[in-house]
This record gives sequence, structure tokens and C-alpha cells, in this order.
Amino acid sequence: MSAPAGKQVPLAPMWRYRGEVLLRAVLALGGGYALSAAWAAAAGLAAVQWLSLSRMDAVMWSTVLSFVVYAVVVLWAFACGSTRKVCAVIGGGTALLVAAAWLLSGGQA
Repeated sequence: MSAPAGKQVPLAPMWRYRGEVLLRAVLALGGGYALSAAWAAAAGLAAVQWLSLSRMDAVMWSTVLSFVVYAVVVLWAFACGSTRKVCAVIGGGTALLVAAAWLLSGGQA
């Protein structure tokens, strides 16, 4: 954020912007990792139960696709217009996928 010649930019908007970018980076990296890990767990368990894949194939399939999920989440976190929406979608999606993985595992920890 550069100001036109002769004008100063107030510090509050600059720090607010930088804080929001930092929050999105943390959400994208940490939240994206949590979401993709939960997706890999839920997708692997679902593939074993519903697609009758062997456990090894299900783990490989879900892990490879979790890299795609992670990349999409990171890109979307910066493309979305609202930081609150990013937080809600990543947090809610992770919670739903963890619950799905727990249910697919038979309720075992």
C-alpha cells in the first residue's frame, strides 16, 4: 500500500490488512492441512467400506487426492472475499470430515 506523493497512509488500515493476510495464511496452511488430513481419513475409510478397496489401495488413493484438496483449500482461502467465511468453511468442513471418519470407523478413537 503506497500512498500518493505528499499523503501519509494511516497505520491502522495497513496493520488491519496485514493482520488479515496473516490470518488467511494461518487458516490456509494450518486449516488446509487439518481439512486435507480429515478428508484423507474419511475418504480412505469410505473407500474400504463402500468401494471394497484393500486398505493399502484406499490409503494410497485418499492420500494422493488429499494433496489436491490441500492445494484447492489454500488457493480458495486467498480468493474468498470474507475471512469469516474462510474460517467457517475450513473449520466446519474439518469438523464434519472428522465426524464422518469417526462414524466410518465404527465410533472407535
